[in-house]
Amino acid sequence: MNGTPPIVFGITGASGAPYAVRLLQALTAAHRRVSLIVSKYGMRLLATEAGIDSMDALRDAVGIDAWASYVEVFSNDDRGAAPASGSSRTAGMIVCPCSMGTLSAIAAGASRSLIERAADVTLKEQRKLVLVPRETPLSAIHLGNMLRLARAGAVVMPAAPGFYHRPKEISDLVDFMVARMLDQLGVEQNLVARWKGETQE
Repeated sequence: MNGTPPIVFGITGASGAPYAVRLLQALTAAHRRVSLIVSKYGMRLLATEAGIDSMDALRDAVGIDAWASYVEVFSNDDRGAAPASGSSRTAGMIVCPCSMGTLSAIAAGASRSLIERAADVTLKEQRKLVLVPRETPLSAIHLGNMLRLARAGAVVMPAAPGFYHRPKEISDLVDFMVARMLDQLGVEQNLVARWKGETQE
């Protein structure tokens, strides 16, 4: 693996498995190292929404060579793993999708799992933390937690794709959101053309 610090990538149990798989593919295609943490419910989500029922199946979806070169997997139960320490250098963290339970725990600093602890570390070290919730409608509790996290420095990016690029397939909607996530992580992307303003007649 190259010397660039890894991006910590948490996958939890909110709906949105296609976003997670496509983002992981895009990060490895961009030759970015990833410290991957999948929660128990994140794994169940991958099976339900993407037919990916094991880490081996996720590896196959990403590509065996890309996985071997750029992905390091950590157990969500291991709060002593490298992403749990602020002394372990990272290039930020994304939780995609981010369940409301995970978002709530991060907002409270609960650190009950490696994903939650790594997010807490990312905030305290003032690194980029991107959270991608997929829930609707939002309760006052959800909104309050999001506001608390935004004030703490996190980027809250609901999985709400746009339509101005005239998507034709579900994959176009997925790519729209993944492109925005890559922008937030400082990773170059060519999944979606950038808006250049409306042409004048």
